[in-house]
Formats: sequence, structure tokens, C-alpha cells
Amino acid sequence: MPTDQHTAAGLLGHVAYGRVAASVRALPFLAPARHIVTDGRVLLRMHGGHGHHRVCAGSVVAYGADNLSCAPAGAERWSVQVVGVCEPVEPTAAQLERFGPVPLRVDGGPFEPVYLGITPHLATVHSMGIGGERRTGRVT
Repeated sequence: MPTDQHTAAGLLGHVAYGRVAASVRALPFLAPARHIVTDGRVLLRMHGGHGHHRVCAGSVVAYGADNLSCAPAGAERWSVQVVGVCEPVEPTAAQLERFGPVPLRVDGGPFEPVYLGITPHLATVHSMGIGGERRTGRVT
């Protein structure tokens, strides 16, 4: 039987974008990010112009993604959240290729890519539809 981490990683591979959640001065914020899953980690590409990556780096963050708005009719809908320590990373050439092209602009300005990695310690998978159940588990 797959672990929550394996289930979460497999589902994250079906969508390209999600949201990273952290806090600034005890206030929560969400920031969009492109992700790939590699070697048991979730690698993120974010826009560096807002500085959100500086808050995430070295902190415990949550990263969530889902297919709630894009699942075909009759298909299982799911939502995944991983929680873990986030650190700056330098992606390899192969990882950069998997991320694909960077956006040209974000919020009217040029996109400045920065890369972070999350080592999951907790994974939660929720499913709706065809038969699945809520799964939460500590990643070991």
C-alpha cells in the first residue's frame, strides 16, 4: 500500500501549479508556485520580485495543489498538502527542463525565478468522488 507521501507525490505530478503558505509577522499568506517532485522533495519555482521566497526559506511551510477545478466529469477530485522545511535550491539542468519555460511577466513586471525545495514531513490527501478516503500521515 502506498504511503501518504507517495500518494501525494503521485498526485502532485498531475498538476503544474499550487500555492505555498507561510506567515509573515504571524499573518498567513499564500503565493502561487510552479512545482515538480523529485527525489522525495517538492521543488518550487516562484517569482522573486515579491520577496515571498525569503520568508519561506528556512521556515516550515505548507504547499498545496489540487485538481478541483480541472478534473474531467466523473473523475476523482483530490487535494494534496505537504508540510515541511523549505530551503533555497539550485535546480539541475534536467530539473529546469522539467519546470518548463518561465513566465514572461508577473503583476506587470518581469518574472524573476527563484527556486525552493520542501522536504515533506507531513502529507495530507483528500479525495472526492469515485471512492477514496481522507488520508493524513507523518512522512518518515
